[in-house]
Amino acid sequence: MRTRLLFIMLIFLLTQPLSAQTEYDHHVVFDNSLTDSSYYFSRGHVVAPSALEIGEGKFPVEGQKYFSPPNALRLKWRSQTGGDWRMTLNVANRYGRRFEFSGNTLFLRCYSETELSRDESPLIGLQDSNGAGTPDIKLLKFIDKLPARQWTQIKLPFVAFAPIFNWTDDIKFNSRQLARIFFVQGLDDGQEHTLYIDDVCVGDDLPNDNQAPPTPADLSAKGYDSHIDLTWRSNPKADLFSYKIYRSWDDQNYSPLGTQKGALTRFVDFIGAQGKKAFYKISAMDAHDNESALSNAASASTLKLNDEELLTMVQEACFRYYWEAAHPNAGMAIEILPGDENLVAVGSSGFGIMVLVVAVERGFITRTQGVERMLKIVRYLKSADRFHGAWPHFLDGRTGKTIAYFGKYDDGGDLVETAFLVQGLLVARQYFSRNTNDERELRDTITELWKTVEWDWYRKELTSDFLYWHWSPNHAWHISHPLVGWNETMIVYLLAIASPTHSVPASLYHTGWAGQSDLAVRYRQGWGRTTHGDHYTNSNTYFGIKLDVGVGTGGDLFFTHFSFMGFDPRNKKDRYTNYFQNNRNLALINRAYCIANPNKRLGFGENCWGLSAGVNSGGGKPNPREENGTINCMASLASFPYTPQESMAALKHFYHEHGNKLWGIYGFLDGFNLTENWFENVNMALNQAPIVVMIENYRTGLIWKMFMANEEIGPMLERVGFEEDGDLD
Repeated sequence: MRTRLLFIMLIFLLTQPLSAQTEYDHHVVFDNSLTDSSYYFSRGHVVAPSALEIGEGKFPVEGQKYFSPPNALRLKWRSQTGGDWRMTLNVANRYGRRFEFSGNTLFLRCYSETELSRDESPLIGLQDSNGAGTPDIKLLKFIDKLPARQWTQIKLPFVAFAPIFNWTDDIKFNSRQLARIFFVQGLDDGQEHTLYIDDVCVGDDLPNDNQAPPTPADLSAKGYDSHIDLTWRSNPKADLFSYKIYRSWDDQNYSPLGTQKGALTRFVDFIGAQGKKAFYKISAMDAHDNESALSNAASASTLKLNDEELLTMVQEACFRYYWEAAHPNAGMAIEILPGDENLVAVGSSGFGIMVLVVAVERGFITRTQGVERMLKIVRYLKSADRFHGAWPHFLDGRTGKTIAYFGKYDDGGDLVETAFLVQGLLVARQYFSRNTNDERELRDTITELWKTVEWDWYRKELTSDFLYWHWSPNHAWHISHPLVGWNETMIVYLLAIASPTHSVPASLYHTGWAGQSDLAVRYRQGWGRTTHGDHYTNSNTYFGIKLDVGVGTGGDLFFTHFSFMGFDPRNKKDRYTNYFQNNRNLALINRAYCIANPNKRLGFGENCWGLSAGVNSGGGKPNPREENGTINCMASLASFPYTPQESMAALKHFYHEHGNKLWGIYGFLDGFNLTENWFENVNMALNQAPIVVMIENYRTGLIWKMFMANEEIGPMLERVGFEEDGDLD
């Protein structure tokens, strides 16, 4: 991320990289925009005869003038008698962002080509997430004028927004819940003004110092197809805020390129062309804008990569999410970043374990490093909260205690997340097979964890035809969510039947997962709103492609990934379908829908496809009612085993056409929506790992081989009724 902070962080937090990431989110409102024309989290409104520059209904983005590169916001207006205008800057609101702001002052950096007086300045007002607002005050309330052609920091203590009289109710603005900043028409002077705004933050106004941080050391650069990766050694300065990255094409003239938050030591320069050599230097910035001397120079060139090299590039970058950004104590995956750095995702960590296996096999890390990380994970899991052997959806990475993130009833075991975790653990148990003390401990611990999952408890009753998703020690079966396919939960039934200690009858696969009962049929009709596939089997044709199993057109594409990262669907079928072929057809239907594009979404096409769950997907199903124009990168890239040519075309499209906004330090970002001009600078643990694992299954079948080699899997398949089927079109 390219960020810059303008406030004082707590020093002890800055010594912990992940804590510093979250501390940043407790302060920043706006730093930079991923999109060039307008800032997504904003809204503009104007009433004639006043005028306001609005880009796509939003705050215009300025790429030539900025305080921290590469851009700022541009506020251009003319206030006329009888008119009005308002530009709203919203706090980025998305899944995983539950941050309270910390500080007593609002900070903004402002720039004007001409001097701007206090009376000429716009008004500014605030609103919190509960809808409580403040009076509007002058932006330049505490200074007489904004000097021309000079970036100036505006400081507005929250107490300055206090009303001059009491409201008629007791609802008061809460600065910790700041949600919106309004720039509002002031005096109607009839003149055109332009104000550039950057680095909008919340913090405490503390005394300055003038000591710059140490110069960053060990800068290195590595070139890829169309981008260059920069890495450097972490800076020890306690109040380090950010790094500023400079680029040169001749090693003589260096210009600022971007900024990176101080907790990170990696930056991506997406050049967008092959055969380009660039030179780089970086500096360190502290809270008071003290800048270190520039580092040593590092250079690299972009180069044309073949398809295999592109796949390796994507796998290695996505792997870093589970290596560099994992929780330092648990070793496990964080649900989303930026996000709560202690919110450890149990199921996603199972996927991340499979990523670690790929990383060892591919040489991204050594085997010793992989074993060390795995031991940290299993030792943590051994002491973490469990409920009849099942882990919760989320754990606190510091303590191993349950985090009831989705509400008070989400305070117990989650059998689906547990199954995703166990799938990964069994892969690791098979892969780390050497006769060393560490690898023996790893295998023994995994076996103990596997044997102590009480799958049969989650049957709820001895006569039940279903497994149930949740159980709570405080609320028992209150959620009472039966596991009914077609969805992502197939692996739960397979592992429950395969369990060497707490197995369930194989008949539950047919009565629960593939059940035909009234409850199962109503369940499918409830979320699909169709009779197509409501009896598990479908047999209808969509876009000329027959679908054996699936509700409607099949749902989110992650249904074809999460249960099949370890479980190999090739060359076998049950009484309903060959799941490799069915998954292929689901992916092809998903792509065909994007080509047909009934909602006329911008960008959809034969190379730009993939509907699945993500930060902004709105569900992500190939159905006009259930997609909002968001492409999820994982959807098409994790489908490589099923649609290799189509997935490779999507990979190249995402990278070459949108890489400057879509490619980051952990590979592809979550998703994008060209109709809304939206690219969200986040990574989700559920989406990074399937890309790595399923690409590897396409390339070598490694993870499939490891999971299927576990001694409990073959007998389970026989009990369920799987049989050989080699007809894979």
